[in-house]
Amino acid sequence: MRIIRDTLFIDPDDRGAAAAIGNFDGVHLGHQSVIDLTREAAKAVNAPLGVMTFEPHPRSYFSKDDNPFRLMNADAKAHCLDALGVDKLYEVPFNAALAALSPREFTQQIIVDRLGLKHIVVGSDFCFGSGRLGTITDLQTFGAEMGFGVTIAPMKSIGTEAVSSTAIRTALTDGRPRDAAAMLGHWHEIEGVVIRGEQRGRELGYPTANMSISGLHQPKFGVYAVKADVLNGPHKGSYHGAASIGVRPMFGENIPNCETFLFDFKGDLYGSTISLALIDYLRPELKFDGLDALITQMDADCVTAREILTNV
Repeated sequence: MRIIRDTLFIDPDDRGAAAAIGNFDGVHLGHQSVIDLTREAAKAVNAPLGVMTFEPHPRSYFSKDDNPFRLMNADAKAHCLDALGVDKLYEVPFNAALAALSPREFTQQIIVDRLGLKHIVVGSDFCFGSGRLGTITDLQTFGAEMGFGVTIAPMKSIGTEAVSSTAIRTALTDGRPRDAAAMLGHWHEIEGVVIRGEQRGRELGYPTANMSISGLHQPKFGVYAVKADVLNGPHKGSYHGAASIGVRPMFGENIPNCETFLFDFKGDLYGSTISLALIDYLRPELKFDGLDALITQMDADCVTAREILTNV
């Protein structure tokens, strides 16, 4: 998959795709259905399969002090889209100039003049342009006028509940990773680089791989059974483990992070990128009477996580 970040000076070979347009946070089942329709359109017009998204996420741009909400960072999203067979990912820079474009200006300047898209696919709730004033009806009108096809994808539902990034965030906030996975079509994953912590886990007999969750939606704090994919480095591969997400109440006030103990693993993971799948929520964070009580609980957590992961 080719990632195009500079849409102002674009290579002519990167123009002319059939593209799904949206934020695609989580790349959930609804997003996947949009991409499936785009794949059909791409074949029909003999064009590459594209996805057009925005970085930073528009909500981040307009609400800089808002609580972190993203289900995945840009790299994790790109990995998911690559796995779905997307040929070209347009990461359009979201800035003041783009935000100020009217719906017509956005369509003419971005979709037509810069990217030269042959066909676009959007969800039925898609809005665009300054003030989000552009509707799917406007988009269809502009497509007929400016020479590109438009397909409107219906909302995806599971039972009576619409699949959405908001519903997935709610499931994760409630400590229901399996419900989130049902809407995602895959496990919810936290992707990041292993950073140095305070190495308390090593002293307790549980060395952990520490990752920042800054900028991401925070799942319910506590301990999880997890599957981990080390994406690069000498220990590249898949592992099972137990992870603690939260503020580590045993050790004062701390910035929320994720600490993962990988079962039956020995080695140095600093600087490696890990994609961590949340499988089951085991328990909330607790403040114990002492380190011995903490270690006893960690022993029990690992036994429980191993049992769960043998059936996943």
